[in-house]
Amino acid sequence: MKKVILSMLAASTLVFASCSDDDSPEDPNVVVPETYTFTRDGSSTVSYSGQSTRIEMAEVILDALMDEDITDANVILNMFSHEENREDFPGRADLNASNKSVRSKTAASKDYFSSNSTESNAIKNIFDGYIRSQVTEVFPNWEVNAEAGVAGKIQVGGGSTRYVNARGLEYNQAFAKGLIGALMMDQMLNNYLSTAVLDEASNVEDNNAGTTAEGKNYTTMEHKWDEAFGYLYGAEESAAAPQLGADSFLNKYLARVDGDVDFAGIADEIYDAFKTGRAAIVAKNYTVRDQQAEIIKAAVSKVVAVRAVYYLQAGKSNLGVDNSKVFHDLSEGYGFVQSLRFTQSPDGTPYLTASQVNAFLSELEEGEGNGFWDIEASTLDNMSEAIATVFGFTVEQAL
Repeated sequence: MKKVILSMLAASTLVFASCSDDDSPEDPNVVVPETYTFTRDGSSTVSYSGQSTRIEMAEVILDALMDEDITDANVILNMFSHEENREDFPGRADLNASNKSVRSKTAASKDYFSSNSTESNAIKNIFDGYIRSQVTEVFPNWEVNAEAGVAGKIQVGGGSTRYVNARGLEYNQAFAKGLIGALMMDQMLNNYLSTAVLDEASNVEDNNAGTTAEGKNYTTMEHKWDEAFGYLYGAEESAAAPQLGADSFLNKYLARVDGDVDFAGIADEIYDAFKTGRAAIVAKNYTVRDQQAEIIKAAVSKVVAVRAVYYLQAGKSNLGVDNSKVFHDLSEGYGFVQSLRFTQSPDGTPYLTASQVNAFLSELEEGEGNGFWDIEASTLDNMSEAIATVFGFTVEQAL
């Protein structure tokens, strides 16, 4: 991947500067700022507030999924499907006033779901199901000791208490890690970085002419790219200096993967590609823009795959020792496996098909009949190997 970046740098004669002015004349050369900072007439053109709002809404939903005092699933379902000015988020006037919602953008990308509403609705319903089942199955058994076939709590040797369904799955973890793919990754890779969105309608002509969106300081194409950026960095205090670990979703797990010596540098690779692609839009160089989008798609897809394998193997390591750790790791792994449906390979399709992902999920749900309670190490090893092979790394590298 580094060779790809270097070759593109040479081919495009990229010039590095402190910031990029969106009124710069049309030029095949791309001026890449040191940070994700772009201006027009002295004012920033970077905007992704909608993404920041949805990430914050998702954080509140995760908190609610661990509030056993909630007895009506509609309380959380309404957060998920929020409507403008509906009082869904207690004490959060900002979120209540917003016209954004998490559910509306779940499995809703142009590339994958614009002509596939059946699957889009089915995926939305899966997330609805996690919410309903947490409230109706797990919350009533909050103080019941879980066992095979019985939802409840599980804790071993003074470790963390986990709250699982009858098969050992933590619905809140499946929701959180599944949303990384179904919301953050799907919107980023399969929607806002898609030429079907970037070049939609008169976007190219408007960007070439420097025509800004009505009442805004940015062109529509600039904004679409920023929205992709926002699904990764929207919880950061500053786009100019992202620290990572700023949310419970993709930002957090990019930090984890980047901290693995085998994947060190992947965070810079993604950030640099976002900067370069945005600068290419300013320069009207759509070849470089699309090259950077491909770098982002490959790297972000790999992040999710690495964490899927990591958690499957982490769960395996405690089989027969500590079921609370097994169930927690496998629940996270389950969500990351679900997210693999939303990766995008160079040919524009997921690295793993929906049917392949669903087959993996079924294997995890079933185990040997009781889900995580009796799942076998060989099942986790085979699944890990299959995923790692498709994405071009080894199981050992993911650990």
